[in-house]
Amino acid sequence: MTQVENTIKLDQFLKWVGVAPTGGQAKLLIQDGEVLVNGVVETRRGRKLVTGDRVTVGKEDFIVKLDSY
Repeated sequence: MTQVENTIKLDQFLKWVGVAPTGGQAKLLIQDGEVLVNGVVETRRGRKLVTGDRVTVGKEDFIVKLDSY
């Protein structure tokens, strides 16, 4: 069964939630290993996130919530 879901790239998500004011800063956070996705260090800024993914930066946790169209 295939389901089409909305996605957002990790670097875009970090800008969207206000963790990084620019894409360059988001890239540095990710490359430095400071971002976890679902509890695992993620170093790919293009990692596609879907609703329900948990992104952790420092002591802040964010749950991805994307609207379906």
